[in-house]
Amino acid sequence: MPHPETAAPPAPHSSRYAWYVVGVLTLANVAGFVDRMILSLLVVPIRRDLGISDTQMSLLMGLAFSVFYTVLGLPIGWLADRGNRKAIMGWGVALWSVMTAACGLAGGFGRLLLTRVGVGVGEATLSPTATSFLADYFPPERLGSALSVYSMGIFVGSGLAYVIGGAVVGFLDAQGSVLVPLVGAVRPWQTAFFVVGVPGVLIALLFLTVREPARKPGSHGAGIGQLFAYLKRNLRSFTCNSLGFSLSAMVNFGIAAWLATFMIRRYGWTAGRAGAVQGILTMTVGVIGVLAGGRMADWYARRGRTDGPLRVGVVGAVGMLISATAYPFMPSAWMAVAWLVPVNFFAAFPWGAANAAAAEIVPASMRAQGAALYFFVLSLVSSTLGPTVVAAITDYVFHADSAVGWSLAITNVVGMTGAIVLLLYGMPAYRATIAARGE
Repeated sequence: MPHPETAAPPAPHSSRYAWYVVGVLTLANVAGFVDRMILSLLVVPIRRDLGISDTQMSLLMGLAFSVFYTVLGLPIGWLADRGNRKAIMGWGVALWSVMTAACGLAGGFGRLLLTRVGVGVGEATLSPTATSFLADYFPPERLGSALSVYSMGIFVGSGLAYVIGGAVVGFLDAQGSVLVPLVGAVRPWQTAFFVVGVPGVLIALLFLTVREPARKPGSHGAGIGQLFAYLKRNLRSFTCNSLGFSLSAMVNFGIAAWLATFMIRRYGWTAGRAGAVQGILTMTVGVIGVLAGGRMADWYARRGRTDGPLRVGVVGAVGMLISATAYPFMPSAWMAVAWLVPVNFFAAFPWGAANAAAAEIVPASMRAQGAALYFFVLSLVSSTLGPTVVAAITDYVFHADSAVGWSLAITNVVGMTGAIVLLLYGMPAYRATIAARGE
């Protein structure tokens, strides 16, 4: 059997091989979001065992992860515009997987905070680099679909996190502490981190079968100064695009972090049931949503509508404004679940298009850096503010754990309204940027 590095996969420019690359990157994205989101299903046992507050949990889910994820994005993007992108991504997957497993060894808030930082450092390598990578494999009229499949990893990964987290904790809570070889007795929530962290190391090995694509003409790495000079000339376009999608993502991250806890507090569900329902909806309806949004973006591109990604973003935000405001006030759990079906569809809808916009808004010579800056803004707003805003409204406005549904609804109305306004305002500038870049 040939060694992975010497095996001869199909030519990098063939359509079949290009979609194989999408598959590997999507698997990595799935693993990343499992590792990122598993914490949201472990709120109750971690709070119980470590004696921490909702706000401290939100720091573990948001700030601890996102600060290094965002800060390291730009230097990693600079390297990706010049160096071996598959190696950057492969080592990053290995790092965050090991650090996720290390979360299971944490016996206090401080150690758990540090390991979550490590997860953020590893995950910083993937999305900006993958966006640049796939933009060299696919033409603009197919890039939305390719990136929607890659973005599908967000929803498959998040769904698996909910299902695995709920199932593992629900099963192991009944068993008590578990004896792990070389580690000793660990709590059920610690075991969940081992279960989701270890497979990522195997996924990292798949990058040995991936070949670096030929960079498109004019893609010699530009400097950070050139990137910021370009963005200064296109400030309205970049600002409205990145902030508009960031506000949309902020709502998504808030829901992802606190929906299971809402179902537990509001309807008395168990973590296992809440995780299973949330996971199934995310992995099915969410996947349909992101693929539909990517196809719509490509449909716009084939018809010369260069602002198609922003139009897709507006459709998703309007759908969320209605559905994600309704479900927290349903009188029964299953009526809330019925509203969560369109929530999952519209929450996922924009993300293939949004990533395509991040790839297309800057020239090829600075694509990874431009994508890194986009993900910097996206993560700074979404993963930092999303979980924390919901928790802060619950803790400091309502002063009651039972009010988390109100907090989710308020965050949704403010976030999605802002997203709609910014994306509509940015459309003319975005069209001008794409036209000027083409010239």
